Amino acid sequence: MSTTAGLTVDDKKFELPVLKGTIGPSGVDISSLAKNDVFTFDPGFGSTAACKSSITYIDGDKGVLLHRGYPIEQLAARSDFLTVCYLLLYGNLPAKSEKNQFVKTINQHTMVHEQMRNFFNGFRRDAHPMAIMLGVVGALSAFYHDSLDIKNPDHREISAFRLIAKMPTLAAMCYKYSIGQPFVFPQNNLPFAENFLNMMFSTPCEKTDINPIFTKALDRIFILHADHEQNASTSAVRLVGSTGANPFACICAGIAALWGPAHGGANEAALNMLREIGDESRIGHYIARAKDPNDDFRLMGFGHRVYKNYDPRATVMRETCHEILQAVGGEENPLLGIAMKLEKIALEDDYFVQRKLYPNVDFYSGITLNAIGIPTNMFTVIFALARTVGWIAHWNEMSSDPLRRIGRPRQIYTGEPPRDYP
Repeated sequence: MSTTAGLTVDDKKFELPVLKGTIGPSGVDISSLAKNDVFTFDPGFGSTAACKSSITYIDGDKGVLLHRGYPIEQLAARSDFLTVCYLLLYGNLPAKSEKNQFVKTINQHTMVHEQMRNFFNGFRRDAHPMAIMLGVVGALSAFYHDSLDIKNPDHREISAFRLIAKMPTLAAMCYKYSIGQPFVFPQNNLPFAENFLNMMFSTPCEKTDINPIFTKALDRIFILHADHEQNASTSAVRLVGSTGANPFACICAGIAALWGPAHGGANEAALNMLREIGDESRIGHYIARAKDPNDDFRLMGFGHRVYKNYDPRATVMRETCHEILQAVGGEENPLLGIAMKLEKIALEDDYFVQRKLYPNVDFYSGITLNAIGIPTNMFTVIFALARTVGWIAHWNEMSSDPLRRIGRPRQIYTGEPPRDYP
């Protein structure tokens, strides 16, 4: 196989190096083109590798997702979220002693500064929780300015610990603030997912007994959303991080990107779509609209830009979703009934099968979170909570790369040519 690729542009000839990863497709190194005033055009960066990374691998055609080489199905079945966090951060599964120390360290950082309460009071009660998350996560840099040297590995590590530990606390505080209830402190004797649910649903005057099925389901949701390679929000974190910005600012960039309905807001959009359909008798009408190329209606939670086969996370999430529905008697919920009918149609209807528009992880996770009792406007917050470890792993990988350069995409200018001011 040739190690270079030939390219001719405007009679200029280039020999470009071909880069090969451990597995997956090769990439053509075009970094030298800019020196000759030649650029590539790739809207959406679908054909552009912006970095080398050893964290996550996706094969969309085969439906493969690996974290540090481990299939997502195995991690979801045999692991827990904090083990996956350790794996993403350090590259290998922890030994028992390493896992115990890691959990202990995370637990030491679950509380947030008491002055953080004052930030919440500045928001309207009806503010979207993602808007509040953007504000309070960015504010963390004001409390930990003594450890923001991104060139210091110890500073980067303590920032990772703080973000992983404090995101559940801040997420639960966003929910409690929106419903007018007092904040609930974290209980470090509880597992990660159960601790979060306790902060969500307990009150100072009454502790809520968390259903272990809910805890298991939420932990699995965290695992399935922990990282997904160079997606929009991770790329935003890397791009902002390339400027040397502090980690809290970088994670805010990820949260902002994740808020979009085409990205992290997809599971919220899927639930809102089910509410729009409203009744099983109207499903046929909306299916017809989805098939109509002249109608801008789209079924949210079906298909995926990366996966041309079935989303491997959806396979795991579907099983968890049905376990939850069975536990809560979901068949009695009209909204969930609509979801199950849509699922059946998507898996059997030739239109959807031929186009590989299968239910994705957003579809099943949205239904699951709804069944647990988590309000729709908190879905993307929970996604951000889970994805934080992926963002921080990529930020750390990029920050420790000696070849790191500030991100600076180019453009094809289509405006006016030079002209004189009259």
